[in-house]
Amino acid sequence: MKTQHIGKTGVVTTRMAYGCMRISFGWEPDKVTAEDRKKGRKAVIAAWEAGYRLFDHADIYCAGVCESIFAEAMKEVPGMRKEIIIATKCGIIFGGDPSPDSPGRYDFSAAHILKSCDASLKRLGIETIDIYQLHRPDVLMDPDEVAGAFAALYKQGKVRYFGVSNFLPSTVTALQSRLPWPLCVNQVEIHLGRLDCFVDGTLDQCLTMGMTPLAWSPLGGGRYGGGKGKDEKDRALIGVLDAVAKRCGVSRGVLTLAWLMRHPSGIIPIVGSADPDRIREYAKADSVEVSREDWYRILVAARGEEMP
Repeated sequence: MKTQHIGKTGVVTTRMAYGCMRISFGWEPDKVTAEDRKKGRKAVIAAWEAGYRLFDHADIYCAGVCESIFAEAMKEVPGMRKEIIIATKCGIIFGGDPSPDSPGRYDFSAAHILKSCDASLKRLGIETIDIYQLHRPDVLMDPDEVAGAFAALYKQGKVRYFGVSNFLPSTVTALQSRLPWPLCVNQVEIHLGRLDCFVDGTLDQCLTMGMTPLAWSPLGGGRYGGGKGKDEKDRALIGVLDAVAKRCGVSRGVLTLAWLMRHPSGIIPIVGSADPDRIREYAKADSVEVSREDWYRILVAARGEEMP
């Protein structure tokens, strides 16, 4: 698989990432079976064997079970940890925690960041997280407090680099203004049904700052992989995708991922399937060259109207 730099870190990793949100096959920890864990390890190892070297996590994925399954998979593959980049996230607290009437919320307090990092390190069975991200913008974020927590984690050797997820450009700017080093990634929803990042300044900021955009749900929850589309506009887009994919000799899902990777900001799609066959299939995307004409043909179909 082809490689690229992550932000300004000097770290080189693959052009595609593997997302571990689904490797527990559910979101309720007490319902995850031994067979589920086995299938989860199989998915991770399939991604490793297919060439993925950037692995995406978050502490909320099945309440940390996904991180622990990943740790089990690493134990099955000698030398795996030395060759991969592990990213995980913190900051989301679901409703009902700690009391039944507690609201769902975001928490970027220093205490929560430090506690969450220690918990992820323990579940992953590692000493250092390569990229640690804030998951969703906390309206009560104090950039100075976050900077202090990041500095402590870096000094303690618990985190190498820091990033964010789902941040608007203005929020990135606010946090970056207090940090002594550049944020390296912004993980955002980018797919043919969610084109906001192309026009709201997110990808422009990545180009300006040298940040790497990570695309979650790059296939639109499967709609542009093997789905039929949710409406007439989607079905028309899928018709265009299928025609271009046939001409390129690849599947629709592979073309869709390659379309994202064509952008000069260096978008890294996060493949989230737990099906080993799909994991291997999607790894072909980084070898597909999408022409400018085809790229815009697909964009026009996704917009549902001609370019202005």
